[in-house]
Amino acid sequence: MWELVIKGGPLMFLIILCSVIAVAVLIERLWYLHNARINTADFMEDISETLRRNKVLDAIDKCNAMPGPIARILKAGILKHDRSRVEIKEAIEDAGLHEVPRLESNLGVLATIAHISPLLGLLGTVTGMVRSFQVIEQKATALMPVNPGDLAGGIWEALITTVAGLAVAIPTYVAYNFLVSKVDGFVLEMEKSATDLVNILGAKREEDEV
Repeated sequence: MWELVIKGGPLMFLIILCSVIAVAVLIERLWYLHNARINTADFMEDISETLRRNKVLDAIDKCNAMPGPIARILKAGILKHDRSRVEIKEAIEDAGLHEVPRLESNLGVLATIAHISPLLGLLGTVTGMVRSFQVIEQKATALMPVNPGDLAGGIWEALITTVAGLAVAIPTYVAYNFLVSKVDGFVLEMEKSATDLVNILGAKREEDEV
């Protein structure tokens, strides 16, 4: 393996660095999303029942005890339980503006690696071919025959960097799309939970007024 890296030239080290960063980001995001995952249906049912019993502080404590963005945006809405629907929605939307970037953190790094890795491989291909043609030029200028072995180094560099770049880019792009789908799922759950909370608080407010 080390011999292949050396034959691939200096750009191989950049491609390897990209692969290490991609793996680190993937592990960190999977860990974060795993810890943020909750049973939204059960949690919403619990919060709804608590609010119907007028135990607002208990509902806030349950949000504090529960990890993840859904609990935090619900807490923001519950803190405004005595306000109008519009104010509750604004509080939830403001909380969502802070939570969504947390979910999407470092996804841009994966997207960048997925795009630049093939380009680094292509650059290695070009530099490898340049080396091969330099050898041909030097041999021709000295009126010496060109042997296949003289071109092997440049061709090795051209082929290895291309393979390495694609080998990093393809799984990184798959991982990026997988994480994006997970984040989209979180956002949909956040929107649904926020709508349910607004309806619950709205109905509770109307009952209190009656």
